[in-house]
Amino acid sequence: MIQVCVNGQRGPGDGAAVPVSPDAMARSAAAAVAAGACEVHVHPKTPCGDDTLSPRVLATTLTAIRDAVDVPVGVTTGAWTEPEPRRRIERIASWTVLPDHASVNWHEPGAEEVAEALLARGVAVESGLWSGTDGMERFLDSPLAKRSLRVLVEVTDPDPLTAEDSALNFLADLSRRGAVGDRGEVCGAPMLLHGEDGGAWPVLALARRLGLATRIGLEDTLLLPDGRHAKSNAQLVSAARDIQWPVEVG
Repeated sequence: MIQVCVNGQRGPGDGAAVPVSPDAMARSAAAAVAAGACEVHVHPKTPCGDDTLSPRVLATTLTAIRDAVDVPVGVTTGAWTEPEPRRRIERIASWTVLPDHASVNWHEPGAEEVAEALLARGVAVESGLWSGTDGMERFLDSPLAKRSLRVLVEVTDPDPLTAEDSALNFLADLSRRGAVGDRGEVCGAPMLLHGEDGGAWPVLALARRLGLATRIGLEDTLLLPDGRHAKSNAQLVSAARDIQWPVEVG
């Protein structure tokens, strides 16, 4: 399974390919799904290009994307959208249109409470475990660990020469803690493994080799495996489907 992450925290300053408006996100998502993506992850944005949990913006964004695709659509709940956990929870409670799922970064303050708020609204939780943080420990200690839709193993090493080893070390740490099942699931939930920036393609190739779900999109990288700038999310998804390993990043 390949999920497309259409924009992330990037904005117009990162290039014209990054979709910011709801209509642009919808067009980009539709092209990416046509290229082979099975799900969409999106960061709804204010007119100024800032990530937001605003119910009005969320409703407009989700409606536009769902008019364009017939696959699950998820959103971020990253702390940068609302630094105060209580405010994040209030925003979630005020949503009038619900995403299919939302990501929760377990190293962030209030992660467990945010996950509880999502589950209370009937929104599935993608549990994000970032390498180099205490997110893994906090997640495994939580009674909500077994209630994830999936676990996002997010490798934050941006170096293409070391990202694969960083990913393998993180997976080994999860295994040592008894969290990984025979089919690669974490606490009973499917794993999605991905990297970022220079590490995006090596980690994606590793995920494909291990038979794990993964993701790609302009949130994770602006570049194709050969180092050229990607013209669209669809081009990144196509490259992900065709990728061979070992991958050489230009």
